[in-house]
Amino acid sequence: MEQPPEVKLAPHRGRLGILTPGLGAVSTTFIAGVMSVRRGLARPFGSLSQMGTVRLGKRTDHRVPTIKELVGLPELDDLVFGAWDLFEDNAYEAALNAGALSKEDLDKVREELEQIKPMKAVFDKSYVRKLDGTWVKSGGTKWDKAQMLIEDMEGFKARHDLDRLVVVWCASTEVYLQPSEVHASLEAFEAGLKADDPAIAPSMIYAYAALKLGIPFANGAPNLTTDISALQELARATGAPLSGKDFKTGQTLMKTILAPGLKARLLGIAGWFSTNILGNRDGEVLDDPDSFKTKEESKLGVLDYILQPDVYPGLYKDLYHKVRINYYPPRGDNKEGWDSIDIFGWLGYPMQIKINFLCRDSILAAPIVLDLALFMDLAKRAGFGGIQEWLSFYFKSPMTLPELYPEHDLFIQLMKLKNTLRYIVGEDQITHLGADYYEYYR
Repeated sequence: MEQPPEVKLAPHRGRLGILTPGLGAVSTTFIAGVMSVRRGLARPFGSLSQMGTVRLGKRTDHRVPTIKELVGLPELDDLVFGAWDLFEDNAYEAALNAGALSKEDLDKVREELEQIKPMKAVFDKSYVRKLDGTWVKSGGTKWDKAQMLIEDMEGFKARHDLDRLVVVWCASTEVYLQPSEVHASLEAFEAGLKADDPAIAPSMIYAYAALKLGIPFANGAPNLTTDISALQELARATGAPLSGKDFKTGQTLMKTILAPGLKARLLGIAGWFSTNILGNRDGEVLDDPDSFKTKEESKLGVLDYILQPDVYPGLYKDLYHKVRINYYPPRGDNKEGWDSIDIFGWLGYPMQIKINFLCRDSILAAPIVLDLALFMDLAKRAGFGGIQEWLSFYFKSPMTLPELYPEHDLFIQLMKLKNTLRYIVGEDQITHLGADYYEYYR
């Protein structure tokens, strides 16, 4: 097999700007959290980039640097935040409205949060029917809107004297879309922007603007967005990293932890029923059937890819998998996920597993935004353009090249991520074979 080329990692210099379409619960929790951590008021729990380590060489070498030391990630003090949103509220006001963090915690970083005022969003109610935007760009075609976003990005970078930018989509789930002719090539897509083609959603316009400038773009929602040939063609042309889609937080996180364990023990699964209740803006958006369809497609594919029913038909071929999401305003950002799993073991005897995960959606998503911003910037510095499959660890529906199926097993995803970090710095991959430690008797 041909050896991959040696990576020439550009060192981090200057300051990194992180731009988020959406200044809601996820993005404000992320921003306020980073501000709290760099002031020494909290610790970055849940963040692989800040607390994770990588073993290098043999176990007997005792070389276990932190990830941020290994690949030279930016310090949190080097990060500058910006956003677009449908509402004019600054980050402090938006965070209070979201209710993910307490006023007491927000007040500790209030002055910094109040300095972050969103730029006007590109918004079209036909793609997110449950929301009405009051702070939106008006006039012109979708092509014009893309140029406005490009100006926003370039202006933000200049105003804050930044070295680089990353864009992480933290806005709402759009209605379900499938690829069409306008998505097939960059030429067709740009013509579609100028013609206001209805198959081009707002998230695609953000992605186009970022990729046109060579800025890494990560998709935190289940929207079609960059799962189209046109934008992947643009990413290759500009050398911009892409990753997505849909942050892996609550119920799906549990599935990617538990399902690999059941499969490893060859325990069968007859059915997996999942239901959720949540009351934040995301829940309100998903109350629309077409937006829920987008989310459902993202969540349903996980088990099929992990369990491989075609390889293990006796265990998983007839699995009944159902997902429900219910909007329940009193719960706010504190989502509750219920899973009822019917399994069977030796001689076909049935058993059950019940999971009740009372999670905080934005608390789980915030460190993902941080990690993705830093790792996408790392990919850019390493010269990795296009789809970053090594970041599948963070997504419900990971992007891959067209000829590859996505890997959903959380533990395989983590191994791939850490081996990619080793590759970037020229260290040996770890296979866990450990043959050097064995004693052979002949």
